[in-house]
Order: sequence, then structure tokens, then C-alpha cells
Amino acid sequence: MNFFKLPFLLRLALAVISIIGIGYLIKLGQSILAPFFLAFLMAMLFLPIANFFEKRLKLPRSISTIISVTMMLVILTGLIYFFGSQISSFSRDLPHLTKQFNTVFHNLQTWVSHTFNVKIDEQLDYLDQGLGKLLSSSGIILGFTFGIFSSSLGFLAFFILFFIFILNYRRILNNFIVNVFNEKHKASVQEVVSEVRIMTKRYIIGLCLQIVIVSVLATTVLTILGVKYAVLLGVLTGLLNVIPYIGICISLLISCFIAFATGTVSSCIYVAIGYVIVHVIDGNIILPFVVGSKVKINALFSFIGILLGEHLWGISGMFLCIPAIAIIKIVFERVEGLQPWGRLLGEDEKPHKRKKSYKISKNITLKEMD
Repeated sequence: MNFFKLPFLLRLALAVISIIGIGYLIKLGQSILAPFFLAFLMAMLFLPIANFFEKRLKLPRSISTIISVTMMLVILTGLIYFFGSQISSFSRDLPHLTKQFNTVFHNLQTWVSHTFNVKIDEQLDYLDQGLGKLLSSSGIILGFTFGIFSSSLGFLAFFILFFIFILNYRRILNNFIVNVFNEKHKASVQEVVSEVRIMTKRYIIGLCLQIVIVSVLATTVLTILGVKYAVLLGVLTGLLNVIPYIGICISLLISCFIAFATGTVSSCIYVAIGYVIVHVIDGNIILPFVVGSKVKINALFSFIGILLGEHLWGISGMFLCIPAIAIIKIVFERVEGLQPWGRLLGEDEKPHKRKKSYKISKNITLKEMD
């Protein structure tokens, strides 16, 4: 029975039921599927490195996999060391930072009292009520923090294991995906697999370039404005910018808070203006060249994907939603009857430009996946 020949209402009902079922399974398998998908993305990034060690240096696949894992762990350890050293420096300056914040906060209270005729005692009563509610839920906060820490360790362990398995058994996985379909569909399936692999590699590379450029821009702006911990805040801004639209807002609030605690209200305003300029440069210059050309997902479904990703997988879902939507878009564009959905996820094309077909040789793909 051909699904696309069924009545529209029946097709819609089956599609809705399928989406609900798949969403429930994705939510249920979060602890396994989230690190597996991230490991798949990173394996696609390290695939050329593993192929180089195997084909050029004639090393066994297990050795090339171990070298790739070692390289990834060195990069991850470097990031952890950087943030650890920066946070350690931040913690040593915490008493001085607290003193400066109290001074600035007292000046702000005085300004509010003179401007809005709200006495300082009343302001303190409001703060005490809010602080009491916060302290009453300290047990919940402590449990939540411990849960995040323990789940992060489990996520990291599963991620490393999946990364090793995907790189080591990539030929078996590739052959299974291709051969599980009918013979007449093998060419199309191989084309989809190849395009997903190349898109993933280019997307991750473009994303790393975007992180570096945004980190440099944010660090430069904060350094010029004289904000303390400019390097830490700049790198944090680059990493959080991976989450479209939301990440830059979070980093803006953190940077404004540090600028307010270590400087004046005017410094906070200048930081906000600087971040707006960085975001404009990122959205109109950096993103279209290094990321937008690799993953053409329109802003509407990017934002919807972020919300769904956070609901299903939490913070990791916010980071992984865009490449997941890009893979779904590629599959939709290659399946008969689902092409309109693929075009719905993509960007609006100009009428005078034709969409170039992207075909990849089957022999070259199989050679790279071996």
C-alpha cells in the first residue's frame, strides 16, 4: 500500500501519531540517544583524520581510532583546564568582587530611592522576601546541581564509548544503512548518507570557526571596555553562541552582571551595546559564510527546534537540534512525497537562482567510509 495514495486525513492522523510516538521514545531514551548523536557528529568530524592514519600511514583501524579519541580528549582537557584556571582566578577575586558589587548596589539603591520615592528599607524588605524564598528551596537547588554533575559524567562516559564504536565499526554501520533498503533505492540511500556525512563535517568545522571568531570579537570588546575576566567571558560567549538567539542573550546577561559588579552602570550599558554589535556582525557576516552556507535552516524552525530540543533533551538538546534538523531536511529532500517538508525547513530561495543538485560518487563515498 502506497502511503501517499491514502486520504489526506488518514495520512495526517498517521503522521501525528508517528511524531508523538517518536517524540516519546526520544524523550525516554535521552540518556543514550543524546550522547550517541553527539558522538556521531564528532565521529564525522574526525573521520578524515582516522582515514589518514589508516590509508596513508597504514595503521590498523583500532590504532587510528585510539589516536582520534586521544586527540579529542586532549582538546576537551584543554578546554576544561582553561575554564578551570579562569574560574579559579575568579574565585580568588570573589571577596573583592562582592565588595565592589555591594558598593555599586548601594549607589543603585540610593538612585532608586531618589527617583521612584521607594525607601531603602522597603527595598531591603523586598530583597529579604526573595532571599528567604531562595534559601527555602536550597535543598532542591543542591539536589539539582548534584544531578547535573552526575548526569554530565554519565553523558561524557557514554559519549566517549559511542565515539569509539562508531569510528571503529563505521563500515558495518554504513553497509547496514545502505543494504537494509531495496536494490532500486540503494543509490539514493548512498547519496543521502554521503551528503549527511559531508554536511555534518562542514557544519562542525563552520561552527568551530564561528566559536573562535565570536570569542575573539567578544573578548576584544570587553577588553576595550575594561571589563574584568574579558577572556573568560569572551570564550563563554563564543560557546553559548552555538545556541541560536538564546545563547547570546545568556552571555549578555552574564557579562552585564560582571560589568555592573566591577564597574558602573554605564559600563553595563556599553557592554550591552557592544554585544548587540557583535551579534549583528555574527548574524550578517560570520554566520552566512561559515555556518549558514552549510546548514540552511530558516530562523522559524531553528527557534522551534531549540524549544523542542530543550524540552526533550535539556541543554544538550539545544546544542544538537540544528544539526538534527539539517539531517532531517536532507532526508526529506531525497524521499518522494516529503520534498515540500524539506523546502519548508530551508531558507527562501531567490527566483533567479537555481538550486544546484548535489551528487556524490558512490565509489568515492564507499572508499571514504571504509
